[in-house]
Amino acid sequence: MQCHEVDYEIYGDDMQIVEVELDPGETVIAEAGAMNYMEDGVSFETKMGDGSKPSGGVLDSIMNAGKRVLTGESIFVTHFSNSGAGKKRVAFAAPYPGKIIPIEMGDMGQELICQKDAFLCAAYGTSVDIAFNKRLGAGFFGGEGFILQRLRGDGKAFIHVGGTVIKRELHGETLRVDTGCLAAFTPGIDYDIERAGNLKSMVFGGEGLFLATLRGTGTVYLQSLPFSRLANRVMRAASFGGGSKGEGSILGGLGDLFGDR
Repeated sequence: MQCHEVDYEIYGDDMQIVEVELDPGETVIAEAGAMNYMEDGVSFETKMGDGSKPSGGVLDSIMNAGKRVLTGESIFVTHFSNSGAGKKRVAFAAPYPGKIIPIEMGDMGQELICQKDAFLCAAYGTSVDIAFNKRLGAGFFGGEGFILQRLRGDGKAFIHVGGTVIKRELHGETLRVDTGCLAAFTPGIDYDIERAGNLKSMVFGGEGLFLATLRGTGTVYLQSLPFSRLANRVMRAASFGGGSKGEGSILGGLGDLFGDR
């Protein structure tokens, strides 16, 4: 299925919004709850599926919904269509600080494998599926588990990554990265894990027990701030604050904000 052709513009720096321009009859699919605003004339419908394949009935819809549950996404995908006259715009917001990356799927060999919560929106006709990690070690210790997202199509897709994004082109080289910092890669990249040095380095190095090893020829997207790392820092700060209202604690900050009311 040939994807719809959509134009877009990205606004913001750390909390970005992508605004997609739809011609009459064009459709964009997005994660449920990702929409920020839309112009009059844009209609939307929530479906159990990305619309890349003809409907296969109730059983097919249930299977697609089950796959999305495995990737940690909502069961539903929202379809936004320009049902009016003239060009219309609909915008989608990033869920946490980071960057929205526009992907020209045709330039990526029409396929991209990414972390399971990376997908934001895409042109209608893009397939959003799951990709099982075949290696047992990479599945258990690779940061994203056995299941990744696989995007297929020949149009525009938009993924979101945490912090700053780095795009690396590998030509037979090997790249070792923190397991949580791997955001997406093309199918020509072989993904595995290895120990992070000797026993002392693994325990006291602060880099985790394992590193992701990327080999082959293709494109790799890295993120500087995985959401899991951000969440861990927030939880650590909350735990450190304890029940006190001292300077620097979360409760102390709330007390200053609301005047200890």
